Amino acid sequence: MCGIAGFCNYSEDFTEEAPFLGQLVRRMGNTLRHRGPDENGVFVSNHAAFAHQRLAVIDLEGGKQPMTAYSGGYRYTIVYNGELYNGGELRREMESVGYVFETTSDTEVLLKCYIHYGSECPKKLNGIFAFAVDDERRNRCFLCRDRFGVKPLFYTVSGDRLVFGSEVKALLQYPGINPVLDRQGLCEILGIGPARTAGTGIFKDIFEIKPGYSAIYDRDGFSTNPYFQLQSYEHPDSYEDTVSHVRYLVEDAVTRQLVSDVPLCTFLSGGLDSSVITSIAARRYRESGQILSTYSFEFTGNDRYFKPSAFQPDADDPWAAKMAEYCGTDHTVLKCDNLSQADKLYDAVDAKDMPGMADVDSSLLHFCRLIKKEHVVAVSGECADEIFGGYPWFHKKEAFEGHCFPWSPDLSVRTDLFKPEINDALDLEAYVNQRYEESIAEVPKLENESPQEARRREISYLNIKWFMSTLLDDRAGIV
Repeated sequence: MCGIAGFCNYSEDFTEEAPFLGQLVRRMGNTLRHRGPDENGVFVSNHAAFAHQRLAVIDLEGGKQPMTAYSGGYRYTIVYNGELYNGGELRREMESVGYVFETTSDTEVLLKCYIHYGSECPKKLNGIFAFAVDDERRNRCFLCRDRFGVKPLFYTVSGDRLVFGSEVKALLQYPGINPVLDRQGLCEILGIGPARTAGTGIFKDIFEIKPGYSAIYDRDGFSTNPYFQLQSYEHPDSYEDTVSHVRYLVEDAVTRQLVSDVPLCTFLSGGLDSSVITSIAARRYRESGQILSTYSFEFTGNDRYFKPSAFQPDADDPWAAKMAEYCGTDHTVLKCDNLSQADKLYDAVDAKDMPGMADVDSSLLHFCRLIKKEHVVAVSGECADEIFGGYPWFHKKEAFEGHCFPWSPDLSVRTDLFKPEINDALDLEAYVNQRYEESIAEVPKLENESPQEARRREISYLNIKWFMSTLLDDRAGIV
């Protein structure tokens, strides 16, 4: 991952203050050094100041940022965190209409795609991304986030300046922006957490570009616009056609994510999701004469203390070993003891700037730090359960009959921890119910659908928009 930060005002001239503003935006970027330890860069124009911290994955020499290109006498500069999975197709499309490329990086592809398509650019992108463009032709800053929010992008408006960054800590380097926690923030943490309502940044007046949204900041102010929203359609395909189509989509998605100029590996728990991904990746590697590296994770004492649950009926170890042997991978088992896991609880919160999934986050941080010694990029099966219905509540009777987030049916386990006066002041139940009702109202419906199938659609929507976003959000700050 990389880190981006910056601020802008298109009614103000930064020329005289350029040295000071350059130092300020560099301080913002420095807070994100853990996201991009390989390189850093700063750009200051008449109206904008950008900083970038780079984790080099594609075109190690040519992909430096901030990156600038000229067209029609105007300058366009981008800071970008992410990866385009259709970069090759877009490059050929841009070349066919006269664009010339100086690098092999997807950053240049994205920048020139924006130059050509403007605000419609996001609809052309297949990938995970958060980026900002200083557009001198239109005197504006264009910001955008990928469809499901894999890459984070926080912002606030301070005075007449838009201030943005990959993490909240970058914004807090800007004078006058402080981490103030109001009632809404407390309700988010105590009632919704570790999830977070889309668009909220927990702290007062700090927000986040929603997944599937772009934004424009110019002399008229700040505005956002959705370029992608989930929709519902009838499914007329046969079972056989459905299997074939899903297989194609999964293989295509995995294969597109194997493009890297640095060492790449996969996580392999032995479960269905990571096994499918590893099998596809290992086959592709063998075809090019390479051996895929895989990693599985164990907790010290797991062989004695593991207890089956609805989420994990079996221990990972034997299944990971079987799959590693089947796929012919160079497999490594990493371990984490209780002290290492506990020690990194604070690090995990610092990385995320807010409470997350506690021991899940700290153990992931521990394992990723170990993997980073050998590999820069890891592909995992995260979030397949949300798409393919892998959680118990996709079929549990209680989830279908309940009127709440299916993974959090009982708020009393939270509210019982607080004094009555705190519960009265926060009214967590009302806040959580409001967020639930808002989400249910957004679910795209199908006519003539049975109540059971309509509820199944609601559960699926909630998982994609909430539970999946929670996992992606935690990993965006930690990995």
